[in-house]
Amino acid sequence: MLVFAVSDRDGAGRSVTSCNVAFRSALAGSDVCYLDFDFGSPTAGSIFQIPEAARGVRNGGLHSYLLDRGVATTEEVKRIDVWSRSARRSLRQRPPGTGRLMLFPGDQDGGEFAPDREALRRCVRLFQALDEEFDMCLIDLSAGRSYSAQLVLQATADRALRGVTARWLVFHRWTRQHILAAGGLVHGPNGILDAGVEAGHDPEQLGAAIKFVRTAVVDPDSAELSGLRPAQVAWLRDCDEDLRRLAALHRVGRSAMLGSVPLDPLLQWQEQLISDNDVVARDVANGSTVEAFYELSRRLADDAEWAG
Repeated sequence: MLVFAVSDRDGAGRSVTSCNVAFRSALAGSDVCYLDFDFGSPTAGSIFQIPEAARGVRNGGLHSYLLDRGVATTEEVKRIDVWSRSARRSLRQRPPGTGRLMLFPGDQDGGEFAPDREALRRCVRLFQALDEEFDMCLIDLSAGRSYSAQLVLQATADRALRGVTARWLVFHRWTRQHILAAGGLVHGPNGILDAGVEAGHDPEQLGAAIKFVRTAVVDPDSAELSGLRPAQVAWLRDCDEDLRRLAALHRVGRSAMLGSVPLDPLLQWQEQLISDNDVVARDVANGSTVEAFYELSRRLADDAEWAG
C-alpha cells in the first residue's frame, strides 16, 4: 500500500504525525518504509533522530536516484534502519513482534525539482519495488501544490501501478486558515483532484482515496483545560462549532476525516516520535496522543474505512 502524506501548508504537523503513524504501524507488526519526498526540506531523519540523516544524506538518497545522479537501481537507494540507527535508546530497544521500519532519505540540500519523463519512470519503478517489499510505503510530500505531488500523481496513474492501493492523507491544523487551505488543496483549481484527472486518474476513485487528518486539535471539554475561566471555555466551544461548520462547507468535515490528533505540548516543543516511555515513565507526553496515532494507523489499513 502506498500512502501519500500532504498538507495545505508548512507547520501543519504532516511530517511528525506521519512519522508517528509509521512508527505505530511498525510496532503493530507491519513492515513499513518512510520515503522523504519533501524535496526542498528532507528532514524526516531528525524526527526519527538519526543524526546522519537529520537534513538528508550527502549522496545516494532519493534525489540521487530520481535525478539519475549515480544511483542506477532501486536497490542502490540509501535506506536506513530506524530501529538500529536512531539515537534514541527507547527505539533501539525494539519489542518482539514488531515489523521493519526503514527510512529512505532525500539528499542534503537537494532542493525541489520539476519532474521529467526519466524521473517519472524511476519513481514508478521505485514504488513497484517497495510495494512488493513492504506492507506500507508512507511517502511524505512537500507542502501545497508541489512538484512532488505532481510526480506521484503521474506515477500512480501509470499502468504499472494500477493494481496498487494508494491512499492520501491531507493534514491540516484546526484553524480557519488551514481549513480553507486544505479544502482548496484538494478541491480547488489545480488541486490534487484537478492535477490527478489531468494525470489520468478517475476523479471518483481518487476522491475516495483522500482523507483529512486534523492536528493540534484543542478539545474544549478536556480535563487539561480545567484551569480556564468559564468565559474562556465558552469562547473555545463557540470557535470549535464555527470551525466545524466551516469544515463541512469546504468538504473537510467529519465525513471526509480519517482522524484527529490532540494538541500535545511535547510535539509543540519537540517534533519527535512519541514512545510509550515518554508517556508512562517520563510522563512528558499524553496518552491520548499515542491513542490517536494508533487509531490513525489502524484506520489507514482498514479497507472498511475507505469503502465508498
